[in-house]
Amino acid sequence: MHTLYIGNKNYSSWSLRPWVLMRALGIPFEERLEPFDADTNWKRFRTFSDAGLVPCLHDGDTVVWDSLAITEYLAEEFDPVWPSDKSARAWARCVSAEMHSGFTALRNQCPMNCGLRVELHGIDEALQKDIERIDEIWMAGLNRHGGPFLTGTDFTAADAFFAPVTFRVQTYKLPLSAGSLEYAGYLRRHPAMSEWYEEALREPWREDHHEDEARQAGRILNDFRTG
Repeated sequence: MHTLYIGNKNYSSWSLRPWVLMRALGIPFEERLEPFDADTNWKRFRTFSDAGLVPCLHDGDTVVWDSLAITEYLAEEFDPVWPSDKSARAWARCVSAEMHSGFTALRNQCPMNCGLRVELHGIDEALQKDIERIDEIWMAGLNRHGGPFLTGTDFTAADAFFAPVTFRVQTYKLPLSAGSLEYAGYLRRHPAMSEWYEEALREPWREDHHEDEARQAGRILNDFRTG
């Protein structure tokens, strides 16, 4: 069985991608959660991940780090990871790679913190550009492939790669079109996403760096964490 090492569910957007992909597609795996600790992260994570980062997938003697690499590794064994249609598959790979390597302003100014609701101090030009591009991608996928997921009727890697954004939309009330907000809500209601969210709220850990990032982003309105 595969073993997937992840960070805190409340914070780790990178971990969410392969976790929700595998859970949504019914790919069996054992979860190993390693809480973030700014003082010990890299040394501790290096015991299971060559890069000292999460997520990291173990499959026997094979170790795969990086969320995109994990996705492609799984796709070699499980067909539903990417859409079956060639054109839809190409589009899904393009937007997933774009998400993987871009949207720096969104990542830096709106860090994932599932349990909080935050009123942003403001939206600068760089963040607005990222928000508009997210909106453009989501609406293009929904209109082109018919929804309710980005590439049609089935959950695929494209949805997994944008899953963390849907939590950011909720946390920071990001201004998106009605169609994109509907998609974000639909994805958050997926059973795998609901499972992740509920477990994130119950986590007992508070890591100073991630908490400071949220405070710097804006005014904290609510904290729904129960752990």
